[in-house]
Order: sequence, then C-alpha cells, then structure tokens
Amino acid sequence: MKKLAILLMIGVMLSLLLSPKSYSQAKNELRGVWLTNIDSDILLYPEQTANGINRLAQLNINTLYPTVWNSGYTLYPSQVTNKTIGKSIDPSLTPPERDILQEVIDYGHNQKMAVIPWFEFGFMAPSESELAKLHPQWLTQRLDGDTIWLEGNIHPRVWLNPLHPEVQQFITDLVVEIVSKYDVDGIQFDDHFGYPVDFGYDDWTINLYKQEHQGKIPPPNPQDSEWIRWRADHITQYMEQLFKTIKAANPKAIVSVSPNPQGFSLNQYLLDWETWERKGLIEELVLQLYRNNLSDFNRELNQPEVIAARGHIPVSIGILTGLKGRPIPFTQIEEQIETVREQEFAGVSLFFYESLWNLSRESPLERLKNFKRVFSTPVERPKLGTPHS
Repeated sequence: MKKLAILLMIGVMLSLLLSPKSYSQAKNELRGVWLTNIDSDILLYPEQTANGINRLAQLNINTLYPTVWNSGYTLYPSQVTNKTIGKSIDPSLTPPERDILQEVIDYGHNQKMAVIPWFEFGFMAPSESELAKLHPQWLTQRLDGDTIWLEGNIHPRVWLNPLHPEVQQFITDLVVEIVSKYDVDGIQFDDHFGYPVDFGYDDWTINLYKQEHQGKIPPPNPQDSEWIRWRADHITQYMEQLFKTIKAANPKAIVSVSPNPQGFSLNQYLLDWETWERKGLIEELVLQLYRNNLSDFNRELNQPEVIAARGHIPVSIGILTGLKGRPIPFTQIEEQIETVREQEFAGVSLFFYESLWNLSRESPLERLKNFKRVFSTPVERPKLGTPHS
C-alpha cells in the first residue's frame, strides 16, 4: 500500500510538472488590447468589430484601446475635422460614415469592458493628408527645412507643431469632442504626443525660443540637452492645460499614457512622461516594453521612474504579441506576462489584436488556447487611486 501511495504521489507531481502552466491570478489586473485599422481587419466592418470584441471577451480581456485618430482622420463623425479639413470622418471606412468608436463602446460595454480611445497618430499625419496640405503653417521641420519623417523608413509623415496655439486648439477640440460626446472610460496618448527630436526648427518655434532666450536662436544640434528640455517642457505645459480641460469636460474620463521607456521617449520624442506623472497628469501608465530579451525587459521594469510611478498610479506593461513581418512566439509572450505578474504590476496590454492569433508561426487555434490558459478567469481592471508597488 505504501508503495502504491508513493507511486500515485509521484504520478501527480509529474502530471503537474508536465501539464501546461496555470496561474493564480490577482483580483484586479489590467488586461488590455490595442485595436487599430493598420495591418488589422477588426475595425474594417461592423460584423468583424462585433465578432472580434466577443472573441476578446471570451479571453477575459477587460480593456479595449481602439484607435480614433489615424492618418489625419477620425474614425468617428467629427465636427472638429469637418470644420478644419472639410471631412468629418475617414473616407475609406465601409460603410461610409461608420461610427467605429460608438460600435466599440456598445460592444465593449455590453461585455463589461472598459473602452479607452487611443489617440494613435497624436501630432503625426501623412505628408499627403488634407490636414497637412490645408494647414502647412501648422507643421514643424528640421534644421534644413525638411518636414518629412519616414515612419518605419517607409511611410512619409509630417508632424504638427505641439507648441503652435492653433495646433493645440485643434487637438484639444478633438479630445474634448471624444470625452464629452461619448460614454468613454478615458483617453490614451503615447509617444506621438511629442514629436521627433530632429524637428522644432520651424519659424513659430524659433521665434518663441528667441523670445525666451534674449534673441538667441536654438542650437543647431537637435540633441542639445537644453534644447531637448526646453521643447519637452513646452509640451508638458500644453499637457497640463489639456488635462484640466479633459477633467472639466468629463471628470470620470481617465487620462492614460502608453509611452516607451523614459529615456527613449524624452530623447527621441521630447515626451517627458516622468514629469507628467510627477505633476499628476497621468492616471494610468501602460509602459511599452517591446523587448525580445528578458533581461532587457526586466531592466526597464525596474527603472527608478517606473518604481516611483508605481507608488502613485496603476502601472501596467505593454507587451508586443507580433507585427507584420515580426512574429512573436507565445513562449516569449507568456514569459513576459508571468514576469509582470511576479513583480506585481497592475497588468498588461497587448499590441495588437491581429497578432494575438494571426501574424504568427503558431496556428490561430493554438494561440487562442494559450491565451485562454493565461487569462483563465475573469478579473476587474485595477481601481484608480490604488497604486501597485
């Protein structure tokens, strides 16, 4: 009998060791997914939007970040863009005049998900967009006068000048339109709410700099630390105004920011989210950590500004699930989710919907099964005002 009991115990232990990993999951955990119409079809037609969100609900996802500002157009009918460029919505939508944001809100809230629209393009726009052509005075430029920035070395983009008052008013009007007209749970910005460090040599910015520097012109080196700081501080000043305006329009709408690590955000995009967080301008931080190496991933998790933010607000981690031409194995995704849980962050958000099951070397069925295992039970989003540290 003793031998039989020992054999049974060994069998149970082996089955636990060999079976797929299961998780004891926190009561509150952010489980977000970014939804975009770039390299993805979830927003292409109403039925695909409904089916996609229902599929995410089956995975116990509790937060949707749908794009609402992309390629110089809104993905909802906008009086602001109609007045500014003569188009109220992205003309490529099917059917025309679809209100994708309202669809996502309806389907998401029906599944008890939070819906936080993502201001994907920020101050960026396609170089051939109507916005760029109709308002050339809004664009910033490099020292040589060039306004073109190649996204991914492929797509020609331009950047609206975040320091220009007309640009600020336009962006503010768009954001207020979203948070006041729709039953959203918040609004999210990322590094595109700054602009590339090489830019800032437009007439408006140069004149503003001269006013504040006894007539001196900006340094010719775009990486000059004082010049970086001056531009970043002015973007922060705008963010302070915008935060107050959002709260006045909809006090319940949270301000979520999903930047890259601080050093990259500040030195490459002039976005100083560490200062934003210290000033109380961020209520939810979702840090993009698109790393393949786990030691690099861990190093960024433990940066001083990340640790400090965890003492104030929920801090979650953005994890890359794949891109077109860059598949990510599920083993890496799972390892990173497990690391985030072990270190007791507020949760994860996955970039992006399409690569959860497609754009992968694994079959869609296998990916779906694995995500169901990792997110096996429903949980609520972290409560604001309850920092994770």
